[in-house]
Amino acid sequence: MSVKDGYLGAAERAVELLEAPEVAAAWERPSALEEMTVGGLAGHLAQQLFIVGSALQVCADPGLRESGPAVVPIALLDHYARAAWIDAPLDGEVNAGIRAKSEEIAAEGAPALAELARTVFAGQRARLAECPGDQAVLLPHTGWALRLDDLLVTRMMEIAVHRDDLAVSVGLEVEELPEAAFDPVLVLLARLAARRHGQAALLRALTRAERAPGAVNAF
Repeated sequence: MSVKDGYLGAAERAVELLEAPEVAAAWERPSALEEMTVGGLAGHLAQQLFIVGSALQVCADPGLRESGPAVVPIALLDHYARAAWIDAPLDGEVNAGIRAKSEEIAAEGAPALAELARTVFAGQRARLAECPGDQAVLLPHTGWALRLDDLLVTRMMEIAVHRDDLAVSVGLEVEELPEAAFDPVLVLLARLAARRHGQAALLRALTRAERAPGAVNAF
């Protein structure tokens, strides 16, 4: 299956969780993430679909695509090498900004956010089919571009991680992602973990419990 299929599978699972009554009931409570409410976390999860939606508006519209600036996409791992939020402190400007934006997205409440996420997702199937995976898409919140397929992998990773965060926050079991969504996320996280800790550390964590390092986190 394609990266696009994987993204659609992950996004559908995200929308289903946003529609869960347990999420709405816990909206104002603290989430599993420090300094973030359940509503804010739901907003951050929904934002991943909105980022893709914004990229597809340009990608699927030849007029917008041709009138925009020419952009050269960077490699997927370079995207994370440049990401300001990696290793930033919880109370730092970048993370405070992420939380504020998430709360802003969630401001109209659970039903409105779930409905918007469902509407955005419904429109993405056709638009994804119109956009080639190697199309460069500019990310306004970063200032650089990625290939569409690479952008989708970054959003699948965010969805995978934050679905788990949100489910844990409201006492739900998180449904497993389809393999087409989980496999690219697994590869990405493994590559990021190996870059951070070294290949030997990752191999030992996966195969040699007796000499495994204490952590092989990707971020």
